[in-house]
Amino acid sequence: MSHKSGEHESLSPALHLEWDDLDEEDLERLAARVAQTLKPGDVIVLSGEVGSGKTTFVRAAARSLNIAGRVTSPTYQLARSYEGDVDGRRIAVNHLDLYRLEEIGPQDVLELDDYLDPQAVTFVEWAEPALGLLQDPTLVRLSHQTPGTRRVRLEGPVVERLEPC
Repeated sequence: MSHKSGEHESLSPALHLEWDDLDEEDLERLAARVAQTLKPGDVIVLSGEVGSGKTTFVRAAARSLNIAGRVTSPTYQLARSYEGDVDGRRIAVNHLDLYRLEEIGPQDVLELDDYLDPQAVTFVEWAEPALGLLQDPTLVRLSHQTPGTRRVRLEGPVVERLEPC
């Protein structure tokens, strides 16, 4: 795995890390590393085209957070909640998939708030409709490099917690 850090090209510079040429095992190892830095209240937004590895990343992170059982994409349910472990403390680990939402209405905000609990860790796929509601999320951008490899760009609070590899 290679990585580099630097300034984000947006108006508000942010530290980021990037990895190139990650196969599925590399992606899973990276997700586990990220998971080990998570704290209650963290929100991890995953972006990337279909098949880029968003759910694979969440599954590997979930395993690292000691979630028993299979973690599946909540595309048709919008959200699933699991019980995980952070620093020896049991916490809720939420997995949201907002692919089917075009926008977040007032009634949806109340439901979304249930999953953005400051005592939980929350992963959000296809988060665009909810970005205005998320405070200081960590962004994981996944993209295809080849059919079997991915590029991952990590931005946000977790970057400062990751040990260099």
